[in-house]
Amino acid sequence: LPVITRYWFGGALAVTVMCNFGFLPVMKMVWTWDRVWENFEIWRFLTPFLFVGKFDFNTLMALYMLQSYSNRYEMEPYNTGGGGGTADYAFALIFGAISIVVTYPIMGMLLPAPPVFARTLMMFVLYVWSKRHPTAPTSIWGVQFQAIYLPFAQIGLSIAMGGMFSDMIHGIICGHLFYFLVDVVPIVYQKDVLHTPQFLIDQIGIGAYVPPANNTAAGNNVWSPPGRVNPPSDAAGAGPSRGHSWGSGGQRLGSG
Repeated sequence: LPVITRYWFGGALAVTVMCNFGFLPVMKMVWTWDRVWENFEIWRFLTPFLFVGKFDFNTLMALYMLQSYSNRYEMEPYNTGGGGGTADYAFALIFGAISIVVTYPIMGMLLPAPPVFARTLMMFVLYVWSKRHPTAPTSIWGVQFQAIYLPFAQIGLSIAMGGMFSDMIHGIICGHLFYFLVDVVPIVYQKDVLHTPQFLIDQIGIGAYVPPANNTAAGNNVWSPPGRVNPPSDAAGAGPSRGHSWGSGGQRLGSG
């Protein structure tokens, strides 16, 4: 798995398992602004995106989809300045997380929304991936269709199985905001609104992240800078049309 997906999936799996077995208190993992503001419980900015839920089929499916579609989108995200690589995916997740937290009070007034955001951010990624690769083939339980319909098919499946769907709708709304700003606005209005911050590019590199090499010389570790080894052809700052470098890859849901 690529680096961000590996850490997100590993963290989500660990936190979900520990909460379900009682090693971590669930109420310490959920989002509540009052506890952040009054008690400075700043870990709540992170933990709601790691706890998926109680052990059931919906949670297992959410974990599978998290690693599957995070993996696919991290391999080829929208180019927002980092060459369509890992830094751009990190920026997309940061944008998604912030937009989810900011809009959560509004969402809570419209639909009952749980104060945990792992499935919400997963749906954010899935929706953006489906817009990035709208014609990619995918399927659910043998029913084949194009990727553009996958987020809505997942909502329908969740409803049919009696699961919650408000968090999934929340993720789609935030995902559409990101898609609109990164793909529609540059083409329609000729303006680039979203840019991957330079500090992410400096830390991660351009293109797919490459772990720094450990060069040992005279007993001292000398680390090479990350990334910048195999940057994609869609270079950073390629212009307003960067959002329509569509891919054709895809994988059926549930296939190895």
